[in-house]
Amino acid sequence: MKISVILAHPDEASFNHAIAKTAVEQLEANGHGVFFHDLYKENFDPLLTRQETPGDASLSRVVAEHCGQIGRADGIIVVHPNWWGQPPAILKGWVDRTIRPGVAYEFLEGDGGEGVPHGLLKARAAVVFNTSNTEETRERKVFGDPLETIWRNCIFGLCGVSTFHRRTFGMVVTSTGVQRKNWLETVREDVDALFPKC
Repeated sequence: MKISVILAHPDEASFNHAIAKTAVEQLEANGHGVFFHDLYKENFDPLLTRQETPGDASLSRVVAEHCGQIGRADGIIVVHPNWWGQPPAILKGWVDRTIRPGVAYEFLEGDGGEGVPHGLLKARAAVVFNTSNTEETRERKVFGDPLETIWRNCIFGLCGVSTFHRRTFGMVVTSTGVQRKNWLETVREDVDALFPKC
C-alpha cells in the first residue's frame, strides 16, 4: 500500500517530527510505500489563489504532485500541533489547495455545489496525530475539541475515508523523556493496527 504522511511543524527538533519519523519507519518496516512531505521544510505555499479555485484549474507542479499522491494513497497520516484549536496555517493551506474537487470529492450531477459532496479519496483509513499543551478534559469541556470535528467530519468523512483515528499527545511542554518514548511506541502500535504488514 501507499501511505501519504503529511507533517506540519516548523521545528525539526519537535516531538511532531519524532512522531512523523516513527510513523514513516513503522510503515516502511511493514512493507508500505510512503509519500512523505514536511510542509515547512519544503516551504509549501499555503495561499489558494482565485485562479486555482475552479475544479479544472491549471495547477502548479508542486500542487499537482500533492494532489496526485493524496488521490492515490491507500492511507493518510497527518501530524501537527494543536494551535488555537486549529492546524497550523501551512497545513490549512495544504488542505485548501490539495483536498480539492475532482481529487478528494465531487458534486453529483445536477448539484451546483449546494448539496453534500461525494467523496473520492481511495484511502481506507486516515490517522491524525496531534500534540497539545492543553489538558485533555479542558480541551473537550471548554473548547469542544474542534480538531476532531475538522478532521473527522469536515475533511476525511466528507471525502469518503471510512476509518478515522486521532490521537493527541500532551501535555508535551511538561512531558518527560520516558513519556515521549512511550508515546512513540503508541504511534508504532497505531500504525501497526491501521496499516499492518503487507
